[in-house]
Amino acid sequence: MAIFTLVIGLSQKIWAHCEVPCGIYNDELRIAMLFEDVMTMEKAMAKIEELSREENPNYNQIVRWVNTKEFHANKIQETVKQYFLAQRIKPVDEADAEKFAKYQNELTLLHHLIVYSMKAKQTTDLAWIEKLNATIKDFERSYFEGKHRHKIEDNH
Repeated sequence: MAIFTLVIGLSQKIWAHCEVPCGIYNDELRIAMLFEDVMTMEKAMAKIEELSREENPNYNQIVRWVNTKEFHANKIQETVKQYFLAQRIKPVDEADAEKFAKYQNELTLLHHLIVYSMKAKQTTDLAWIEKLNATIKDFERSYFEGKHRHKIEDNH
């Protein structure tokens, strides 16, 4: 039982970026990971549809693709919540109208990512994939429009 608890505990630590103020961030990587998660969900949706149309559907494979889609939707939600909302998007003073508008825009886009990921879990409708991709692009444009470029430098 202790080993099981340790493995589960470690897997949770690996899953999310730590909350220790380490200063080691790679924002570009997180954005790329979001796009990769969406691509995986899109493929899963296509496979679910394809397998479901077969004369003798392989329900085991369908379930596996549904689980894959769920896993990657959850990863998007976790990255948005744990990385961007908890650590990277900092509250700003409302008196600075321009910074506050950017802050509100980014919060709105991140909220949309959480909701669209949830909606993608509920269906195989590719419209949610399109919305996820467009929203990530909009967030990326806004987010990198300032001082947020934090990339791990290659020290080789």
